[in-house]
Amino acid sequence: MPDQEVLELGEVTLQSGVTLPDTRLAFKAYGSLNAGSDNVIVMPTFYTGTHVRNEGYLRALPALDPSRWFIVSIDMFGNGLSSSPSNTAPPFDGPRFPAVTLHDNVACQHRLLAGELGVKGVALVFGWSMAGCQAYEWGAQFPDLVEAILPFCASARTSPHNQVFLEGVKAALVADAAFAAGDYPTPPEAGLRAFGRVYAGWAYSQAFYRERLHRELGFETFEELLADWERDHLEWDANDLLAKLRTWQLGDISANDRYRGDFEGALGAIRARAILVPCTTDLYFPPEDNAIEAEHMPNAELRPYASPWGHCVASPGRVGSDFLRVLDGYVAELLGDA
Repeated sequence: MPDQEVLELGEVTLQSGVTLPDTRLAFKAYGSLNAGSDNVIVMPTFYTGTHVRNEGYLRALPALDPSRWFIVSIDMFGNGLSSSPSNTAPPFDGPRFPAVTLHDNVACQHRLLAGELGVKGVALVFGWSMAGCQAYEWGAQFPDLVEAILPFCASARTSPHNQVFLEGVKAALVADAAFAAGDYPTPPEAGLRAFGRVYAGWAYSQAFYRERLHRELGFETFEELLADWERDHLEWDANDLLAKLRTWQLGDISANDRYRGDFEGALGAIRARAILVPCTTDLYFPPEDNAIEAEHMPNAELRPYASPWGHCVASPGRVGSDFLRVLDGYVAELLGDA
């Protein structure tokens, strides 16, 4: 079991109207809160990530310095550590786990920070992929609290094309007869393997495969790369993957009582300084979507990063990635250290 803390939230009423009992939020904190309670960096987790994977950024980015900053890495609902299909008691176990939105996640994260930890100001919300989507949520939900956000390979609203991509990997998983509508007695391995194989075609760009960049990851053949993606997804509970996938599909910073579907208004309400960093070849978070967002955010800059690595350019496990060096500079800039 990874080293972590858990906040017991009790009953949480979700945006769906469902009340989830015995809700738990896992997290890990690094560093110490200062006298002003505002030296805080929030690091949500990404789709197949936990706070343990986020530690890759702490190792790679010197600007994320726990001797200066109080860094709180918070596990998303559905990732197996916070409340998830795999660890929730009936009647909300397995496929009966309710839909949880990014808005729900961030509302509970705020309860952790402002309530449990006594945070009075957030210097930065930082994250890749779904973690970056949560950075937008933080800026829109708590514009008076958040000073800066740095979402990379992410978006403020899940696009129609992104929705279709997610339906594809979902279909590959649930087509396995062993999935049994989510009530599987043993893991649906064929479906999990298929999920990983389909995902691999989207995680990198066409140029990545054309230029045989898989060799830089230690794989001689494409098949070796695909087998690695299979193994990675076999480690996950299928219902947990689908719960987070649903959260991803529901992503929209304006889908709440505050903004009532006014996406441009929600973007305009984000007063935090923001650097939006898409990868030019990301197949499901393309720069065009971030360009639209930046037009409506009063303090945002769009800084696309050109790379054939697609969405995976930002993986915390990539050793020697120039992207991480650039990202470190952006963190320092937003924290006032440039």
